[in-house]
Amino acid sequence: MRKICLLCIILSFQLLILGQTRSGDASEIPPLVTYTSEEDHAQMMNQLGIRKLRSGASGNESAPNHANYEESLANPCPVLLELLLTATGVPVNSADTWWNIRRPEIKEDLEREIYGRLPDRVPEVNWTVKITDREFVGRVPVIVRQLIGHVDNRAYPSIEVHINMMVVLPTNVQGPVPVLMMFGRPSFPAPAQPSQADLEALNLSFKKMMIQYDPKMKEIFDRYPAYSPITRLPPPNFFAPPVTGDSPRTEQLLAAGWGYATIDPRSIQADNGAGLTRGIIGLTNRGKLRSPDDWGALRAWAWGASRGLDYLQTDTLVASDKIGIEGVSRYGKAALVALAFEPRFATGLIGSSGKGGATLHRRVFGEAVENLTGPGEYHWMAGNYLKYGASEASFGSMSGCDLPTDAHALIALCAPRLTFISYGIPEKGDAKWLDQQGSYMATVAAASAFRLLGARGIGVSDDYMAEKMPPVLTGKLNGELAWRQHDGGHTDAPNFAYFIPWANRFLKYERISK
Repeated sequence: MRKICLLCIILSFQLLILGQTRSGDASEIPPLVTYTSEEDHAQMMNQLGIRKLRSGASGNESAPNHANYEESLANPCPVLLELLLTATGVPVNSADTWWNIRRPEIKEDLEREIYGRLPDRVPEVNWTVKITDREFVGRVPVIVRQLIGHVDNRAYPSIEVHINMMVVLPTNVQGPVPVLMMFGRPSFPAPAQPSQADLEALNLSFKKMMIQYDPKMKEIFDRYPAYSPITRLPPPNFFAPPVTGDSPRTEQLLAAGWGYATIDPRSIQADNGAGLTRGIIGLTNRGKLRSPDDWGALRAWAWGASRGLDYLQTDTLVASDKIGIEGVSRYGKAALVALAFEPRFATGLIGSSGKGGATLHRRVFGEAVENLTGPGEYHWMAGNYLKYGASEASFGSMSGCDLPTDAHALIALCAPRLTFISYGIPEKGDAKWLDQQGSYMATVAAASAFRLLGARGIGVSDDYMAEKMPPVLTGKLNGELAWRQHDGGHTDAPNFAYFIPWANRFLKYERISK
């Protein structure tokens, strides 16, 4: 009896310890909390000591608070940060000084005040191939892989992140091939067609299932014995006209011997403030609210692109040193951030990126800093960026003129790699709101960093206040830093016909058919 009681006591004690351990483990995992964008925005203002933010300008030119479109009022603080001068005032006249001192200084300012820092420990991503398919895109045979990047969430199981990416590579050229990664919604180019024998088997099984579900179907099939519910799609049109600059972007890439990858930014991080406690930002924060210098969505999307690059560099069909990044509008911002902070990207096509991308923050033309600090777009940026829209705060007030850095510095971080800045025209929908002139000024101002590293700028002086934006359809494509304004709308598609040969020239790539 004593032995039994002693055993009971031991078992009870072990269960008690186990229960305490389990409850202790559970208490270490913060609960998953949901905030609205407005609530999250308000708490960040509170962290920063901001009582009031200036309202953003309206894109409606007839509204009382319409955006400024007068060039005479656009430059309240025209002096930009000196790229080739260290924080201690030492001239930067060598590549070593740039890489070891100046570039890290610029990177620090951009991370702290605008885009946010990556956490010290970001979970690893394990890529798995969900589907492999062989298809045709136009006349080009391709191999297509649908990939899922599973982010390790053992540190916070309440949040799952699965990155969605599609890779399409031509199989009619000698590889490995360059690849352009594009922010967007992945989809298969076209479903692969079953063989005739497989199609007959599918139809036989499908007819049986339909009859089992509804016996009346047998009468219909008996009346049309040669009918097959499942039919083949039309074959590829090998007599279609050749690919031109008006063809879809993907067809232009494949015809030139490039592959492409489409990565879904929404599978990395939601495009709203309410999602900041979800996605990769929420996972690394274990569901907690951001600190002022934590990364925003732009940096998170760029991080996801780097993880896609990790996979592409393992694919033997891909030229690992010839992978580029592309995006338009908010994804143009993300593409520029990705190119700036990820040195393994060889080139970037930055489409209509506006404020937060290639346009100078301190410019007051169209979209303003105050638009990016409001509750609609603040999640793109680090929390600290809100300071520059503050009218009442513990530190007083600040504006874009108080930023210690600007867009020209972001472009400079891309040097000496291939950087193509693309815009359309307002008349076709690439609105004045984007401030094409402000992007051109930043491109001009960034050129000195490219030249220091042995690359070429766009072939004009460094006087960003005096240089005039080139006429539409006049490309500046003779250097590693390029500019071209096409005559289309809010897209970079019309510039693909110029981007591809420009990139081929500098990457020294030539398509060779099998």
